[in-house]
Amino acid sequence: MRMLSAAAVVVLLTAPAYAQTPNINLMPEFQSKTPEEKEQDAIKDKAYKDSLRKIPDAKASSDPWGTVRSTDAPKAAAAPAKKSKTGSNSQ
Repeated sequence: MRMLSAAAVVVLLTAPAYAQTPNINLMPEFQSKTPEEKEQDAIKDKAYKDSLRKIPDAKASSDPWGTVRSTDAPKAAAAPAKKSKTGSNSQ
């Protein structure tokens, strides 16, 4: 009985290992492209590169609020009010 249970444990432990390595090739074989497909790919690639050349260079700032903001540095805030020893402002 012990021998049977030991064999069952060995089978159960090795079964997942066999499931991970199937003997069947599930990937299709690599197929080379026909000359017509290669020509079409070359045409598409050329059109893509031409379209990239048509995109203008962004030399100007793309800040939409640039004209609204002032170019001067922000002025320093008014002198802070003196705090009392307790840290509260009394007015």
